[in-house]
Amino acid sequence: MSENSNGGLTGELAALDFGAVSPQEFARIVKGLSAGQLAEVMRGELRVRVLGEVFGRMRQQFRPEAAGRLDALIRWKITGESDLVYETAIADGTCTVTGGRSAAEPRTTLVMADADFLRLVSGNGNPVTMFMTRRLKVAGDVGLASGLTRYFDIPKA
Repeated sequence: MSENSNGGLTGELAALDFGAVSPQEFARIVKGLSAGQLAEVMRGELRVRVLGEVFGRMRQQFRPEAAGRLDALIRWKITGESDLVYETAIADGTCTVTGGRSAAEPRTTLVMADADFLRLVSGNGNPVTMFMTRRLKVAGDVGLASGLTRYFDIPKA
């Protein structure tokens, strides 16, 4: 993806059918974008579409055999032009994702900016490094948070 004079990067990505983009292709797109370009993408309606698609695919990327008997609610708070909250409930070998904050108490809460979230879920960000540099904040069960990547197929760019 490159910037151009007729609409720029945001226009190119807005035209994409995110449902047709494979996780590997998404990882490649994220890897190729600078922090500034990711910030440009994560504005307005395009931000909502991208986050909706990522969270919508978590069920398909879930690895029930790795989760075993895990029973946990994970809250994701994505910061940017506004805070968006999603929750991932893992129980009985299934993963369900809902938008918004429920009344339930999460076992762990992850807070990060848009660009860091996209890098994390696309396999382009190291969660340990992100945590150590405070770009990923964790409240609650840090052990669960540190092992979350093993419960999902994370694409490689």
